[in-house]
Amino acid sequence: MPGTITGRILAGLVGAGLAIGAAAAQAPAGPTPLSRVPAEQVPLPPPRPEEARDPAATKAPVGQEPAGKGALPREAPPSPISKEAPPAPVSKEAPPAPMAEPAPLPPERPSDLPSGPAPTPATIVPDDTACLRRLARLGVKAEPVAPLADGLCGAAKPLRVTELPDGVALAPAATLTCTAAEALGRWSTEVRVIAERTLGKAPLTFQIGGSYECRGQNHDPAAKLSEHAYANGVDVMGFSVEGRAPVSVGAGREGTPEAAFEAAVRARACSFFRTVLGPGSDPAHANHLHLDERERPAGHRLCQ
Repeated sequence: MPGTITGRILAGLVGAGLAIGAAAAQAPAGPTPLSRVPAEQVPLPPPRPEEARDPAATKAPVGQEPAGKGALPREAPPSPISKEAPPAPVSKEAPPAPMAEPAPLPPERPSDLPSGPAPTPATIVPDDTACLRRLARLGVKAEPVAPLADGLCGAAKPLRVTELPDGVALAPAATLTCTAAEALGRWSTEVRVIAERTLGKAPLTFQIGGSYECRGQNHDPAAKLSEHAYANGVDVMGFSVEGRAPVSVGAGREGTPEAAFEAAVRARACSFFRTVLGPGSDPAHANHLHLDERERPAGHRLCQ
C-alpha cells in the first residue's frame, strides 16, 4: 500500500513537469537579455557633432534651440496678411474737344480806298446857340475863337470873353466855354450888388489869373487834368473898385469891409459854379478864387 502511494506521487510530479514544459514551448519568446546578446549586435549611438570653433557664435539665443546636424530648418513666421487695395475705378476718357473752326479772313481791301492813318473819333460839338443868346441878353461881350486841341486838352467852341454885364472888364480877357462864360456873367451881377453894399462902390474890373491852360490840377503834371484844360474854369485874383484900392483875394484882414466883401462873393459863387475853391481850401488856392463848371454825379457841387 505504501508503495502505491509513492508511485502515484511520482507520476503526478512527472505529469506536472511535462505540462509546464509544453506551456513554456507554446508561450511567445520574450526579449533576449542584453547579457546574452552578442557585442557585435548591440547598436551604437549616433556620432557626437563637432563642437564649433567659436562657442559664442554658435550659442543659441535664450529660448531658441541650437540647430544641430540633421535638425530641420525652422519655418519662417507667416507674413501678415496684406489687405489688397481696392481696384482703381476705371476712368472714362473724355471725348476729344471738337476742333475750332478757323476764323474767317476779312475781305480783301479794295484798291480804290485811300491810304493813310485811321480817322480819329468824332468830337461831340456842343450846340451853343441858346447859350450865346443868353450871353447877349446878359450883356456879356464874347467872340468865338478857333477850336482848341492839345492832346487830351481842348475845347470845340471856345469864346474869348472881354466884358461882363454892367461894363465890368476882364483883365486880361478869358478863354472859356459858353457855359463857363454864362456862369461868370451871372455871378458878376451878384458881385456888383455885394460891392455896393459892403464897399459903397461898384466893381470896375475882374483881375483874371488864368482861364484855358493845358495842365494838371494845381499845376501838377502827374495829377488829373484841371478844368482849365477844357476852358471850363477861371481864376479870379481880385477886383478893382471905383475910388478904392484893389481888393486882392486872401489879402483882406478879418473884420474889414474887404474881408466881408470877399467872403460874400465867394459864398454867392457856389450858386453859379459847380466848383469854388479859395483861401483855406489848400495852399494852391491861397491867393485866388478858382471857379469851374466840372460836372459831377447827381449834380454834386464842391464849395470850399
